[in-house]
Amino acid sequence: MNITYTAFDLLLYLLLYSFLGWGVEVCVDALWHRKFINRGFLNLPLTLPYGITAAMLLPVLPTLNHNLILQYLVILIVWFLVKSLSDQFVQGVSRKAAVPRAKGKWSALLNAAVAFVFLVGYLVIHPMLFGLVELMPQWLVRTAVIATGALVAVDFASVLVALRTKTATKPSQIRQENTRRLADRIIAWIWRRLQKAYPGIENETFSAPSSKYIFARGICFDKLVWVFLISSFLGALIEMCYCRLLDGYWMSRSSVLYGPFSFVWGFGAVVLTVSLQPLAGKADRYVFLAGFVIGGVYEYLCSVFTELIFGTVFWDYSEMPLNIGGRTNVMYCIFWGLLAVFWTKILYPPMSKAIEKLPALVGKVTTWVVALVMLCNGLLTAGAMIRCTARQTDPVADNAFETFFDETYDDAWMARRWPNMEFTGEP
Repeated sequence: MNITYTAFDLLLYLLLYSFLGWGVEVCVDALWHRKFINRGFLNLPLTLPYGITAAMLLPVLPTLNHNLILQYLVILIVWFLVKSLSDQFVQGVSRKAAVPRAKGKWSALLNAAVAFVFLVGYLVIHPMLFGLVELMPQWLVRTAVIATGALVAVDFASVLVALRTKTATKPSQIRQENTRRLADRIIAWIWRRLQKAYPGIENETFSAPSSKYIFARGICFDKLVWVFLISSFLGALIEMCYCRLLDGYWMSRSSVLYGPFSFVWGFGAVVLTVSLQPLAGKADRYVFLAGFVIGGVYEYLCSVFTELIFGTVFWDYSEMPLNIGGRTNVMYCIFWGLLAVFWTKILYPPMSKAIEKLPALVGKVTTWVVALVMLCNGLLTAGAMIRCTARQTDPVADNAFETFFDETYDDAWMARRWPNMEFTGEP
């Protein structure tokens, strides 16, 4: 049976699994440390990495045809990537705060255990949750999602303000003062909770600043934006040259309406950068194996989500040997492994140093301009693709937005931009 999830359904499951993950983590910590600790980034009883992982997996796992080994592998990789990006985010917004996490083999065992719990939950608990959600009126689902989403946004903003506040006193001094300001009391309470959840955050955050500011030092938002931009451009260029050599003619391999940028390559570079940094000093075989698995899962996820969101297929390996659902295959996984070694050992280090040499002010301003332009380009592309797919069965525009996309990006325009695009159904 094919299960279709609406956007509000996935958001609801994101919140539900964030709560369930928070509850399990709190219970485990309570048994281990014999005290209650809210280990989440938010003040609400939600740990978003669990919810984000679940929302990404729910549309993907049914496509694996009940193959438990493949399902477990996909869960493990997706959880590892989401957790890595989440930890990197917390470190970035809290100025390199210490993120508590297991090391070495304990980290691998912990991730494996979490992935196993996810698989069991998907097989046993999710069918019951799905039945309950299906019984709920759609208006109630939307109301719950919107109301809870608003609370999460306010909570998220309050934590960011607490982390970025620049008062003259440290959190320890704020706690000692008999202040009447409600804002200071809230910030002090948030800091007390964060210091329990992330030991060492106070010392790291309030340490003396470096005498020389280096733009985009380490792995941070600014660095990843530039990695995404450069890799998107290089990826599109490489694919164009590959098609020219293989098929004898030039073909656009861009992911967006404007510019030679392949978002698949850009996001792939970000994923490899964040996930493979712990292996940067290891032997090439370890980097290759990690890239083989992570790259294959990443390509599979990209194929699933482009088909689900846009109703289109941009690549199909069904005719190639050792393929997995036509979405990836062993040969391309080997390419991902080789690319991971080349990226981690050869290309990324000098690229990182070059990015860090940008002047601080110019780098900051340019980073946000680039991020905004690429975001608008991506959203415009998504709208054009969704309308192009819907236009195959419903050619009459129902509103001003559909009229705009029909007149500006008609079928001929889209075919010239993406000649290999195939339609699979409704987006």
